[in-house]
Amino acid sequence: MRYIISGRNIDVTEGLKTAVYEKIGKLERYFTPDTEIHVTMNVEKERQKIEVTIPMKGSIVRAEQTSSDMYVSIDLVEEVIERQLRKYKNKLIQQKQAVVNLNQAFMDDENVEDESIKIIRTKKFAIKPMDPEEACVQMELLGHNFFVYRNAETDEVNVVYKRKGNTYGLIEPEY
Repeated sequence: MRYIISGRNIDVTEGLKTAVYEKIGKLERYFTPDTEIHVTMNVEKERQKIEVTIPMKGSIVRAEQTSSDMYVSIDLVEEVIERQLRKYKNKLIQQKQAVVNLNQAFMDDENVEDESIKIIRTKKFAIKPMDPEEACVQMELLGHNFFVYRNAETDEVNVVYKRKGNTYGLIEPEY
């Protein structure tokens, strides 16, 4: 695997690089040798955050973890990625898709966990035309993290969502 390690507000020391190679290196058995691993370490106040992104054909494996110690964050993110890979493997086996970036020995492993997606509730509601600001107000009134609405200007279905730091995002369709 090829590592691309960068840091924001932190000097990436040899000790941190070694910890990344040791922990994330445990995932080598899942990937082909030419797989790139993007690791970004970030320090904000008392928070030590690590983001790991692994681009693969057709999808991206991504995880981030935050703690008060970067070494703890590295340990945590490795566990999350391994769990995501198991889920991804199960999905691939169920759909019998072509596997390009995953090691064949990993795919042949018989330890398959059943973590299929089950929809347990369906909601139907009228979509009222409104502007994005009004949709944000409605979302706040409902206490939800996202809100689906019809944009009064474009007449298209849009989604507003709550982001970290009390900010909002808008999803518009692109055709």
